Amino acid sequence: MDRLNERAELMGRMLDTIGAMKYMPSGAQSQAVMRSAAYRCINCSETDACRTWLEQHPDGAEHPLDQCPNAALFNSWLDN
Repeated sequence: MDRLNERAELMGRMLDTIGAMKYMPSGAQSQAVMRSAAYRCINCSETDACRTWLEQHPDGAEHPLDQCPNAALFNSWLDN
């Protein structure tokens, strides 16, 4: 459970940092998209890099960490 909580917190911080929270999709399909994103985050091997990146961007960023397994997804929300 600790790992799940840690990754959920990191993913939420990433979405907040890049301003993608307001662009998250809604509806039935969004649940599957978010489950997939959470799965990728839970299995990510870049936790330390993610945490460091978030600490280095306290005032926000235009795009997520390049190594983020959800970078393409999050960027697609920002590009819409």
